[in-house]
Amino acid sequence: MKRTLRFSWIAILMLALFLTGCASNDDQKSTEKQDPKTTEDVKAYTVTDDNGKEITFDKVPKTVVSLQPSNTEILYALGVGDKVIGATDYDNYPEEAKEVERVSDSMTINSEKIIALKPDIILAYTIGDEATLKPLEDAGIPIFIIKSAVNFDDVYGDINQIAEVMGVTEKGNELVQTIQTQIKDVEDKVANVDSKEKTYFEISPSPEIYTAGAETFQQEILASAGIDNIFTDQKGWAKIADEEVVKRNPDTIITTVGYVENAVDEIKSRKGWGNISAVKQNQVYQLNEDVMSRPGPRIGEAVELAAKTVYPELFK
Repeated sequence: MKRTLRFSWIAILMLALFLTGCASNDDQKSTEKQDPKTTEDVKAYTVTDDNGKEITFDKVPKTVVSLQPSNTEILYALGVGDKVIGATDYDNYPEEAKEVERVSDSMTINSEKIIALKPDIILAYTIGDEATLKPLEDAGIPIFIIKSAVNFDDVYGDINQIAEVMGVTEKGNELVQTIQTQIKDVEDKVANVDSKEKTYFEISPSPEIYTAGAETFQQEILASAGIDNIFTDQKGWAKIADEEVVKRNPDTIITTVGYVENAVDEIKSRKGWGNISAVKQNQVYQLNEDVMSRPGPRIGEAVELAAKTVYPELFK
């Protein structure tokens, strides 16, 4: 069972941010490997969600509403994205997801629109207000709860759960293995780094500066990329003072802030930050916030992106 995530306004903000041969023989192999649940004569099967609720399916869902961008990405990565008929305003990957009907802004849900779509299943999450989902439950639509992942193992669990719901368990296993291999390849490249780069990771800009500390999804990305997060002595998403960043003097600064103009220049122009090594050496970088913040199938890409940014010489 995945750990429960305690939500605060910054957690919801992150969620919003959060919050990638012979034909005849091939056909025969495809038939032999086909997951039993993908057939029309499938027997009823039961999957347990993250609230411990068992949901029984008489047949594989043909239509899905996804209320979290990371889960939408998982659905597409599993090859069942064509079944997604409802998504959030932030579902922008892959490109096909942008064309899906918008039914939520990740914090509020348009229940009437969802009910009108008549989905076979809703992939939802907990944001502390379960009453939000009650109209959908009253309409008799099955709701499968997936708590927001806080580490890689949670992501793998999400993938396997969604794959089981959608009747593509084998594809789920293959996707997890692909991601793990991608991360392992990066870890092997950075394993012999003589001195890990001292890095400051910013998720919210001045005047209220927030960073990712220990026990966060972003910290696991940095650790797998061989990066020394200067704020691992903090837990969760921590509010910090300008002076503390200056004092810790990082060699590299990474920001995922995408809602201010010229985030890199804004960091460099802060009072007193001109003395930071990362600013002096022009080692301030803005990375894609979706890739670095979403606990979905692109976590391997996130680890590689972080490592390439800090240790570019290892990837030449």
